[in-house]
Amino acid sequence: MSLLERIGGSEDIRRCSFPELEELCSELRRELIRDVSVTGGHLASNLGIVELTVALHNVYDPARDRIVFDVGHQCYVHKMLTGRLDRFSTLRQEDGLSGFPKPEESETDAFVAGHASSSVSIALGMARARTLTKQDYDVVALLGDGALSGGLAYEGLNNAGQSREPLVIVLNDNGIAINHTVGGVAKYLGRQRMKPAYYRMKRFYRRTLTKTKAGTKVFEVTQRWKNKLKAAIFSCTMFEEMGFRYLGPVDGHNVKQLSYMLKVAKCYREPVLLHVVTKKGKGYADAEEHPERYHSVGPFDPDAGAQPSGRKCFSAVFGEELCSLAARDGRICAITAAMEEGTGLTDFRKAFPDRFFDEGIAEGHAVSMAAGMAKQGLKPVFAVYSTFLQRSYDMLQQDVALLRLPVVLAVDRAGLVGADGETHQGVFDVGYLRQIPGMRIWSPASYGELRDMLKAALDSDGPAAVRYPRGPEGAFREGGAEPLRTLRRGRDVALVSYGVLINEVLEAADLLAAEGVGATVIKLGQLAPLDMKALDSLTYDARGVLVAEEAAAEGCVGEQIAASLRRLPVKLLNLGDGVVRQGTVAQQRRRRGIDAASIAAAAKEMLK
Repeated sequence: MSLLERIGGSEDIRRCSFPELEELCSELRRELIRDVSVTGGHLASNLGIVELTVALHNVYDPARDRIVFDVGHQCYVHKMLTGRLDRFSTLRQEDGLSGFPKPEESETDAFVAGHASSSVSIALGMARARTLTKQDYDVVALLGDGALSGGLAYEGLNNAGQSREPLVIVLNDNGIAINHTVGGVAKYLGRQRMKPAYYRMKRFYRRTLTKTKAGTKVFEVTQRWKNKLKAAIFSCTMFEEMGFRYLGPVDGHNVKQLSYMLKVAKCYREPVLLHVVTKKGKGYADAEEHPERYHSVGPFDPDAGAQPSGRKCFSAVFGEELCSLAARDGRICAITAAMEEGTGLTDFRKAFPDRFFDEGIAEGHAVSMAAGMAKQGLKPVFAVYSTFLQRSYDMLQQDVALLRLPVVLAVDRAGLVGADGETHQGVFDVGYLRQIPGMRIWSPASYGELRDMLKAALDSDGPAAVRYPRGPEGAFREGGAEPLRTLRRGRDVALVSYGVLINEVLEAADLLAAEGVGATVIKLGQLAPLDMKALDSLTYDARGVLVAEEAAAEGCVGEQIAASLRRLPVKLLNLGDGVVRQGTVAQQRRRRGIDAASIAAAAKEMLK
């Protein structure tokens, strides 16, 4: 039996010697590479955090203490060490382990964590709850340096540092979030990495003097004078100014040193920030060299390494078309929130570096900046995953909509996303974008439509969104940017849908035709404003209307259709509350009743 197989919890880790913990780290890395190469997942970030996770479990008890991950895709090692090793091969699979912390999976998962920058605020809330309820547990927030590019992290740090609540913020500094970390914070942390010798000397000085009463008095006096001198000559660290005791930088791949520093931080009983320097992809050469390629991978051969798929997808087509349009119009700019590669903007950055802006994990800022650019005559395009655009709602309403500014949102990963599960489904944008005054929303079902709709969005005189899914197009491959069109005619039932789900609807129409039921298939190209007059005309001879959507029920297009077409029975098929568990997209559609067979069955039931 391997050492890893003998670990059932933190108590087993604390019984290990440091040489054994180093061997445990090696076994964890081998297990990570072996399993993630089969299931896919976030590999590089977890390889980089092995020693830090082991050290955290060596010092804290996650069943009692609260370890809050930020962002949660770095929790794989934590799951292996908390009784889930035997299920780790089910990671991100239907009914398997989640790729993010999930309290319903284990009491050791303190909080759900799919979006970045929230850990400090959550940890402070837990620390305050501990104080008010007079309980005894420690609170730790594991904050990635990429999350520091998000404003919420600073709101939390500013409040936590002044709170005097005992809690520890572990800053995992690897210099790269998904693409390389951008901004002044990255440069600041780079300077801090150069000072470990100073902190070793400082610890030695403290230990030596405080062994006696007289020495302790000398230490206290020299500390006061040192702090006055430092304040007069140097500026304090940013974190000290916020109220934290700053420790580090510490080698993030030295379990013994990490364990010691975590114990020191724990003993202070005040807000402490421990700066840990790690290497993303540590222990797997290809991931160390190409950490962005291994941030989130599909299944791959560990010997050959993860290879670019070379498969065309909506994101790549968007990037190609935006480059083509930008070559003809110097006002077009591209903005991303730390997702350059994922949103297909790598070629744009290379071709138009002066018009490419990576704003870090700061979606609200990105929208407000785009508003400023649009107000001054530019044509900004913000490429962002649907799930992350949610954080920009206020800026969309206040900074973009009130002045009807021509900001274009390229909403990537719209609809179901598969294995990332509940925290990443792009199923709420239809509802909240339709609330934004003056917002035009296009939903292409093919690459051709994406190209045409992006052009239409850039020609709009107000805010516009083009929402498209992860992955490739389906059987429907026509172009155009029409608000709606009829793809098939039948006299029994009208099937209405949009985006790539139209492929399921067309297949459902074939299934119905085989049983003698005629279906009219109407594809919506534009979700807002919705042309209800044309839709009413196209459904005039139907016995009923069925609207299928890969979106949450609240605020869906079907609600407006049902409210308007009062002369007909209207049935809505959608994703309900929008909380959809992990699995393949096909499995998720089947589970929620929006696959072809379910649509056909619902249509027949409605006609009864």
